[in-house]
Amino acid sequence: MTLQEVLKTLEEYAPLELSDKLVQKMGGYDNSGIIAQVKGDITGIVFTLDLTDISVQKAIETGANLIVTHHPAIYAPIKNLDYDSNALLKCLNAGIGVISMHLNLDCAKEGIDYYLAKGLGAVKTQIVHDLGNGEGYGRVFETDVTLQSLKEKYIETFSTDKVMIFGSPSKQIERVASFCGSGLDEGELEAVSGVDLYVSSDIKHHVILNALKRGKSVMQVTHYSSEMYGFKHFFKWANKKLSEINTVIVENDYML
Repeated sequence: MTLQEVLKTLEEYAPLELSDKLVQKMGGYDNSGIIAQVKGDITGIVFTLDLTDISVQKAIETGANLIVTHHPAIYAPIKNLDYDSNALLKCLNAGIGVISMHLNLDCAKEGIDYYLAKGLGAVKTQIVHDLGNGEGYGRVFETDVTLQSLKEKYIETFSTDKVMIFGSPSKQIERVASFCGSGLDEGELEAVSGVDLYVSSDIKHHVILNALKRGKSVMQVTHYSSEMYGFKHFFKWANKKLSEINTVIVENDYML
């Protein structure tokens, strides 16, 4: 399979157009798709949340010439490339291509945002920023547990102990709004008010204060754990779909 054929296959799970749709709906910016080209057939693929030296080394060790990331390998403008510190330059020098599946994978029908809610126990969800066909960003769902027990569920399901809760641990939680990555801000507090708990990562101090002022609770998790759980489900699908190519996944336990 060529690079373009691999991308076409991955888009069966998370079409790139979802990224464009979400940016048009919410504003902002994304850079998903082919980041670095590679010629010829794909000999192996490394899946990783972030493009790092470790993932590049894994590709070299396994003979892979493609890395598929979640976070874009190029996001902010690049002014220079330093071989010692830039993993992308190492990819280019080693003949390794890069595909990034970012907002499109967040918004996919069974994407990263979906699996954050699923891992928290959601059975039926309402999509906050609905793109149609069960795709979109932000999930609202019902539950019937205490804040402390939901924290414990997150720790067990997402294999991490880095979870902070703001609010009474014994508070009964009946309705949750979850946003994978760093999706909770003042705008979401306004847009999604009828919930007891917000779950997200990288939440700014004033947003937490505002939520507490409104009588809401907040669960702040790590960016990595909120997304790696869903990314691993994506990898399992890709591993079966691309069965003729050797695929491996790189995890960073320090980030959990």
